[in-house]
Amino acid sequence: MKNLFLILAGALALANTAHAADASDARWIEGRHYVLLQPPQPVQVPAGKVEVTEVFSYGCPACNQFEPIMRELAARLPKNAEIVHVPASWNPGESWPLFQRAYITAQVLGIDGKTHEAMYDAIWKTGELAVVDPVTHQLKVPQPTIGQVARFYARVAGVTQQAVLDTAKSFAVDMKMMEADERVKAYGVEGTPTLIVAGKYRVNNSSVRSVDELIDLVLYLVKRG
Repeated sequence: MKNLFLILAGALALANTAHAADASDARWIEGRHYVLLQPPQPVQVPAGKVEVTEVFSYGCPACNQFEPIMRELAARLPKNAEIVHVPASWNPGESWPLFQRAYITAQVLGIDGKTHEAMYDAIWKTGELAVVDPVTHQLKVPQPTIGQVARFYARVAGVTQQAVLDTAKSFAVDMKMMEADERVKAYGVEGTPTLIVAGKYRVNNSSVRSVDELIDLVLYLVKRG
């Protein structure tokens, strides 16, 4: 009888857990909280990993404000998930093509871990690479250059300016920029920042009411994989 009681108690606990999971999953509605991409897009992470892609630009003020959320998301992702950044370029007036080249250059050089957050600071805090005048709130003239980025990378990442310039002008970086543009288009992204999970799901940021809800939604989509 005792064993039967334990079995029944275990079954009840499992049923309650499953019910709670179902109730949690029911919060997220396709077409409202996320869009199912058709067709699914290729991912850049190894087999067995779930890709969480952020489409962003250093020149985007919303992306700058979103960066702490990305750090929190990274800390809460399961071990089988990996964040990938895809830089957008559709706003040349605010130097997005330059910043796309800058990110991909850092990626090719293997220094993006040192430069990623520092770039946001240089644009939006210290003003070293700012695109907007903090006093007039007008676009700066001239805008930042790849030469300024090279000097910045040399200081924060310990590479030579020439290495940055040579890489930035390389065929490999040009190709990766084209690939980034193609990915952004295939994702159907219309604004930044936008999150894509597993190459299948485009998150609707405006459908959630808090950072915790956004992260819960991403974790749900990661689990779906």
